[in-house]
Amino acid sequence: MSFGITKTIPASRGQAAADSLYDGTLEEFEFHMAGKPSKLEEGHYVYTIFQDELIGRCQIKELIFGATNPNSGRPRTLIMVACPGEKLDQPIPRKGHRGTRYYDGADWPE
Repeated sequence: MSFGITKTIPASRGQAAADSLYDGTLEEFEFHMAGKPSKLEEGHYVYTIFQDELIGRCQIKELIFGATNPNSGRPRTLIMVACPGEKLDQPIPRKGHRGTRYYDGADWPE
């Protein structure tokens, strides 16, 4: 198993946004989460959910602490991931959510 977090890609961003993490279009991507993560480290993964399906994962290459949410002014952490990530051949059903959730990677095929 590979520890990490899950993040949902909003449907409003479209299929192209989800695909760009895995098709070689991007070299890196920035996710964010509120506060400072207590369990997350470089080398862990961000597992992505799109339209209630776990579609892939990207490895975390850097955590940047001390950023601020532009809307609320609250602290947040920027999570830089390497792209392209690993896309599943068959997506796994998983309910989307707002925010960030820790995930042990139990559903990820070996």
